[in-house]
Formats: sequence, C-alpha cells, structure tokens
Amino acid sequence: MLRNRIYYGLKPFIPQSVRIVVPKIHRLCGRRAAVLLFSHYPADPRPRRAAEALAAQGISIDLICLRDGDGEPAHETYGNINVTRVRLKRQRGGRLAYIGQYAAFILVSFFYLGWKSLRRRYDLVHVHNMPDVLVFSAIVPKLLGAKVILDLHDPMPELMRTIFKLPEESFSVAILKRLEKWSIRFADLVLTVNLACKKIYSSRSCESRKVRVVINSPDDDVFRLQRTDARNGNGKNGNGSDPFVILYHGSLVHRNGFDLAVEALEKVRKTIPSVRLRVCGERTPFFQEVMKSAQQRGLDTNVDYLGVRNLKGIVEAIEDCDLGIIPNHRNIFTEINTPTRIFEYLALAKPVIAPKTKGIQDYFGDDDLIFFELGNPNDLAQQIEFAYFHPAEVAETVKRGQEIYLSHTWSRERLSLLNSISELL
Repeated sequence: MLRNRIYYGLKPFIPQSVRIVVPKIHRLCGRRAAVLLFSHYPADPRPRRAAEALAAQGISIDLICLRDGDGEPAHETYGNINVTRVRLKRQRGGRLAYIGQYAAFILVSFFYLGWKSLRRRYDLVHVHNMPDVLVFSAIVPKLLGAKVILDLHDPMPELMRTIFKLPEESFSVAILKRLEKWSIRFADLVLTVNLACKKIYSSRSCESRKVRVVINSPDDDVFRLQRTDARNGNGKNGNGSDPFVILYHGSLVHRNGFDLAVEALEKVRKTIPSVRLRVCGERTPFFQEVMKSAQQRGLDTNVDYLGVRNLKGIVEAIEDCDLGIIPNHRNIFTEINTPTRIFEYLALAKPVIAPKTKGIQDYFGDDDLIFFELGNPNDLAQQIEFAYFHPAEVAETVKRGQEIYLSHTWSRERLSLLNSISELL
C-alpha cells in the first residue's frame, strides 16, 4: 500500500523504520570521471544509464569505447559526457580473437588515461567488463588518487565456459578465475547485476561487502509503466481468429535459445493456428541456421524477422505482441542470469515466459511469472498454450510481476548507484 501511494504522488505516512536515502550530490558535483567499455556508446544500455546518472549530478566524464566502422564519429559530446571511440571492431570468434581484441583496447585505454591523468586528474574511473582486466588500464589514475569501480556485467569464467564449452577444471577457466580475483582486488568498489553474481564473486574473489548490486532495469523514461488494470487479459477469444503474437528480442546466439522458440512454435501451431513468432536482433550464423531448419519444416511462414530495433522500436514491438518469451538453453551462464527483458515486458504490462533459474527466482516467486523448465521446448510450448487459453489468470500473474518490477525500477537502482559512488568518494 505504501508503495502504491508513493507512485501515485500522495504524501504517505512513512514509519521511522523506513529509511529513504538521497544521493549526497555535493560529493559528486564538479568531479571528473573516466568510463571504459569494450562496447558501444550509447548503444550499450547499462554503461549509458550509469554515465547519464553521473553526468546529471554534475560530473564531467571522459568515456572511451569502440568505434565500429565509419558510421560513428571518433569524438562526440553528450552534455557532460565526452566520448572517444577507438577504431576497433568487436567480433565473435575463437579464444585468440578475444584475447587480441581485448589486449589492443586495454593498451589504448591505458595510454589514453595515463596521458589525460597527467594533464588533469580524475576522481573516479568506472570500468565495465568484459574483460575483467580492463580495470588495469586505470593504473595511472589510481596511483594519482582516483577511485576505481569495476562493473561486472557478466562473470567471465561462466560466460567463457558457456561460449567455448570449457570444463570447469580446465586451465583457461582457472586463469580467468585468477584474473577475476586480481581485477576485483585492484578495484575500490565492485558493482554487479544481481544477487546470484554477487554470491559468485564473494565466494571466490572478495568479501561480500565489496560488491554492490545494481540491477539491469530498463530506463523507465523509455519503458513507461502501463498498468494491467486497464487491460483485459491478452484480448484473444481462444478460437484462433486473431493473430497471437509471441516476441523474442535479444542476441541471436545459441545460449539464448531462439532454436527452442522455433521448436515450441512447431508444437503450438497445432493448437493455435494463428500463432506468429516475431524476432528482433542482429542476424547471426546461428539465426540463419535456425531459419533454414524452420523453412525446411514449413515454419518460416509463422516467423516474422523485424531486424535490429532501437529502444523505441523495441517498445513498439513489445506493445504489439501478446506474449514475450525468454527461451534460454540450460548452461551455467543462463542459470545465474537475470534478463532485463523480463522487466521490459512487465513494464509494458505484457506477460512473459521465463526459465525457472536461480538468477530469476532470487527476485520472482513461483506465481510472479510464467515459468518453464530451462532448455525444455515441450514445456515452453505448454506454457505458451496456457498463456493463450487462460488470459485472466495470466493478467493476474502480470500484476504480481509488476509489483516486483516496481521495487527495481531504474529510478531506484540509479539511487543505489549514486549512493554507492558518493560513499566511495
């Protein structure tokens, strides 16, 4: 009840036990920070939201990221954020390809920060992995007094085990765990994306108190909350006369399970003839392979490829769908992941089918989402059919899921980020 009164602008009675923390803005205004990411700005959402949050508090930011081709300028300014793009294309490939790309970016970042720091010192360096060892590019600023934050989006040992199918006892995994430990030790503060990742880092690399969780919530200025009260289920009458649109959006790589979505589609089409699977994401060899298989089975007529969408396009795609799915394969990475897409669907009052994993169930109870058994296309198909034929029950599930989302909106996570940084400085 208290939460609802706060969101609708009423002035509630707040018990003394409830502590509302406001960022200590005077500690941040006028500071100077550097941000490093082996990714693209402003396309990568977590670094973008974090940088914008700091810039809004009056921090001047030098941001170093990738430049993929000639489509982006080498230098660009967004308010207090000065972006320098390194002409280096991020490509998926073998282990040597990853090492070569990472090494080149680390060297460029090291010399850039060293040169900048000697001219005008930084108060803060915010480093986003991957790789973890990118944090050592901040050696010169740290020696000159800067605080260093390592923002661990993904645990590298688990992700590389998933990508390259490495056994846990392999030499490569052991090296990655050692590099993670050294990187965390070098940093003054560690941020990560969920409780499952925090438990991993605190169990093998540092004390729990050094790690703070800032969840990857979608920007609530973009994904504006829609209440389920104004919706009547999914609006379908159960007789197949209306298209029933399922949406998959995200990276089209094996671990994210687009092939499982197509398998489920094949089963569901028998009970829901009007079903359509819409797909947003960049074309990959894996996507092409799955679509070739779908064509051979006559499923391609039920699949609509929407291509790459910006944030506005993603919002439109979600608003036009009846159901979102996150059809992950079972592996060590997807077991601990908490997909941002869950919050995106819930913010727009859409039901979502998600895998039953530790990373998700740390936040959502059994009745807060529609769950399926991780990696099981048969169970995924059954849950799609349930969502279609039981719209009223599904609408109630969405309401419960939205209550969880409201506890983790970006507005709230942003305060957690700013408070953590203000305490550090």
